[in-house]
Amino acid sequence: MMYFDNAATTYPKPPQVARAVSSAVTRFGGNPGRSGHAMSLRAAQMVYECREKTAELFGCDGTERVIFLKNCTEATNFAIKGYVPEHCHVIISDLEHNAVSRPVYALSQRAEVSCSVAHVVEGEPEQTVRNFEREIRSGYTKAIITTHASNVFGVIVPVERLYALCESYGLYLIIDAAQTAGVLPIDLKKMPNACLCAAGHKSLYGPTGTGILVAAPGELPQTVIEGGTGSFSEDLTQPDLLPDRLESGTVNTVGICGLSAGIDFVRKTGVSRIEAHERKLARFLHRQLGKNPNVELYTDCPQEGVHVPVISFNIKGMHSEEVASALNRMGAAVRAGLHCAPLAHRAFSTLDTGTVRASFSVFNTLQETERFAWMVEKIAGKRT
Repeated sequence: MMYFDNAATTYPKPPQVARAVSSAVTRFGGNPGRSGHAMSLRAAQMVYECREKTAELFGCDGTERVIFLKNCTEATNFAIKGYVPEHCHVIISDLEHNAVSRPVYALSQRAEVSCSVAHVVEGEPEQTVRNFEREIRSGYTKAIITTHASNVFGVIVPVERLYALCESYGLYLIIDAAQTAGVLPIDLKKMPNACLCAAGHKSLYGPTGTGILVAAPGELPQTVIEGGTGSFSEDLTQPDLLPDRLESGTVNTVGICGLSAGIDFVRKTGVSRIEAHERKLARFLHRQLGKNPNVELYTDCPQEGVHVPVISFNIKGMHSEEVASALNRMGAAVRAGLHCAPLAHRAFSTLDTGTVRASFSVFNTLQETERFAWMVEKIAGKRT
């Protein structure tokens, strides 16, 4: 099976990730931060080392700001519900995944938080920023919450420019980097007050069950859950320090050890090298599919700084799920439908049909991509 569903989760994982997971299970299975014996201390050391690596990867100035959660969706929930106050206004993009739009909607239902949607213009960052600025309500807007890149169409949102906008208006910036962490360089030194959410199991090549929240500095967020932290156990309230405040219960030590190895792999390979390889494959596929009049494409050929390497397409006369099923029978794994991002599909007028999405990792090859293009050509045939 050729795997082109890496925007959902990367496969395969690097061998060192599997080794790290196995080692965590078989060699030091203690509970980090809960006991004083050697196995617990070793587990705590491994978790801390991953925290350090994560902070270094994203240019974060404090390891305590790195919070380990179970996925990016949990991270966006913690960020949105932790930093957005009641009785305010927020702005999201029209490319959002439900990991952002649903928590915001939930707040609108119970906390009197109103929301505006700003249009992201493909390849035009200045216009995109102007669209966000037009939605700001003076004294009422408190945050911009945005994806870094669309999980469906690959369009990149200019988050550094939005950060400058937020700074000028005194707003929080919460970034959903599920599709960009490990593919695009992210430097929080350039956005020191931003809050970053990321998936460990996508382009950081960690196991499933790993997510990252890099909390904003300064004001502590409200808690979403409470419980044991291994610290200040005599208090009935959550600790007023990070990461303890947001990491209740036992963390996913095994997954974090795998994530640590995944981050090592990404840093050794190089984010720019990974992105260049994936973009080469995405551009090849886009050009090949664009030759067929029965294939519909929705973005320009992927460009550096404009798109992440994701291709969405449809075949005229076929539903996206039908195309994905045919590809599955031929030996290619893709995702079809709405990809949990109805706002993005509405923006690209594909809400009724969905799209077929091909997404890449460092392990995909040009030979695979050529064969995949041939498969689509065979399915498309001479449909009109």
